[in-house]
Amino acid sequence: MLVTPTQLTLGARIDDLDLSCELPEYEIDQLMLLLGRHGVLEFPEQNLTTEQLKKFSERFGKLYVSPGGRAQADGFPEVMILSNMTREGQALGLKDAGQSWHTDMSYSRTIALANILYGTTIPHRAGLPLGDTQFRNMHAIYEDLPTDLKHKLVGKTITHDFNKFWEMMRQRPGNTRPALSETEKNIRTPAIHSACLTHPITRKKVLYANPGYAVRINEMSEKESDEILNFLFEFQLQPQYLYAYKWKKNAVLMWDNIGTTHNAVADYAPEEHRYIQRCQVMATRLFGESGTSDPIYFEPSGVAA
Repeated sequence: MLVTPTQLTLGARIDDLDLSCELPEYEIDQLMLLLGRHGVLEFPEQNLTTEQLKKFSERFGKLYVSPGGRAQADGFPEVMILSNMTREGQALGLKDAGQSWHTDMSYSRTIALANILYGTTIPHRAGLPLGDTQFRNMHAIYEDLPTDLKHKLVGKTITHDFNKFWEMMRQRPGNTRPALSETEKNIRTPAIHSACLTHPITRKKVLYANPGYAVRINEMSEKESDEILNFLFEFQLQPQYLYAYKWKKNAVLMWDNIGTTHNAVADYAPEEHRYIQRCQVMATRLFGESGTSDPIYFEPSGVAA
């Protein structure tokens, strides 16, 4: 494989790698290391079936299946469809997924390692792609936090709640998401994680506090918790931490959900079609039964022939 870093705060392009083939273990290990180092990996010019996308994705960990059953690919519940397209009046996928800053699955005891997306229909206007996926570098953000705040966050935990993001999306004009059922709420009960995690691939600290799901620093008063979370969310918005990926047709995009936050830019109209398949890879290779309190530091096991 040929690795070309973007030279920006995040991102690398991986050429000369056909994801439709079964990759040897040493290449999967190399991609794990690159994921930790660069946060966002682009694999251009792929040609994948839904099954091949699933098989590639599950090499990195257990794949998540949404309990709501929404927007799943036919025959592949592990693959979600992100699309504004319709067929015979029926939506082909979720049209508003991820449209605010968040980290997927932070509301779960077993958090997500990575998202792996395959875009086959990308909207364009005046020759330029629309629907960027934006990222923030949570390694760099932790490094740049004021020293006194880093000390204050030692030993602190944050509660993450799925319903916060869902309700925030429902309040947007024209949104058609239904309220979560009691069954869905009971399945997705809030989870608690350290405010600052040691990343099991890089072994460096990251800030694990995203505005989509983080609701409370548990060891503080509500007032102090709100003040610090608001500061952290504002701090993340500084331009030096931002990387925006511009989609290309038939590209696969893989990103690290431990060391980044992300946001889907909704700058395309209903008639500007978008169709992306997504697999959510859980961090089952990096954390044990106790969740993020039980890290398993990544050790490459594959050996190149």
